[in-house]
Amino acid sequence: MWPEALRLAAYGAALVAAVMLAAWTRHLRTGNAGIVDVAWSANIALLAMLYAALGSGLPVRRLLVALMGGIAGSRLALHILQRGRGKPEDGRYRTLRREWGGNIALKFLYFFLFQGALDLFLGIPFLLAAINETPGIARLEWAGVALWMIAIAGETSADRALEHFKAKPANRGKTCREGLWRFSRHPNYFFEWLVWIAYAVFALASPWGWIALACPALMLYFLLRVTGIPATEAQALKSRGDDYRQYQRTTSAFVPWFPRP
Repeated sequence: MWPEALRLAAYGAALVAAVMLAAWTRHLRTGNAGIVDVAWSANIALLAMLYAALGSGLPVRRLLVALMGGIAGSRLALHILQRGRGKPEDGRYRTLRREWGGNIALKFLYFFLFQGALDLFLGIPFLLAAINETPGIARLEWAGVALWMIAIAGETSADRALEHFKAKPANRGKTCREGLWRFSRHPNYFFEWLVWIAYAVFALASPWGWIALACPALMLYFLLRVTGIPATEAQALKSRGDDYRQYQRTTSAFVPWFPRP
């Protein structure tokens, strides 16, 4: 098991590094580091399909790995690409440029490669499942597929509601409270986290599958403490002020729940 896992991980590392270097080169030409988010999401899809193609596991299981990781990663990458088309660099990256000062190109190179390393770590559920030769699909794996479908539906619904809200000129400078955004300030993040829970549940049926539980745990940490909610809310307070403060007072930050009066 482990020789194959290490071999596939090496292929994955080479693929991820190539994608991130290409994205970093493009960012040098455009001056927009937001491409890293597209590359990060695309790498998830590419890793799932790579491991599924090269793994020795049950073909049906590998097909499920390719479909779940490929669809979710590609959907997110295309959504981020479309959302940022024709717009200036995201405020998070403009802030990094100010804070980092000199040698900015080299520092962004490290940042892009670090994001690639995260991709490789988060690809563990795909890797473990893709080399699982156990006959038949376990109930736990079907539970992972069902949860994945719910999570993708929720994340897609949240993204579409926000796009619809932003498309109306009258909503400029206002906070979206439509659809799932009425019950959570970050429903897209919540359902993205559920996607990773689904991957971990699916991988639990594989030998050493418990290792995959580290992936949703790491994702939750980044969403709640690092690059997710903290950065997004700081930017929202700058752009929407009191309207967003009121939204914070009445609406759950992460887990969807009924709004407070």
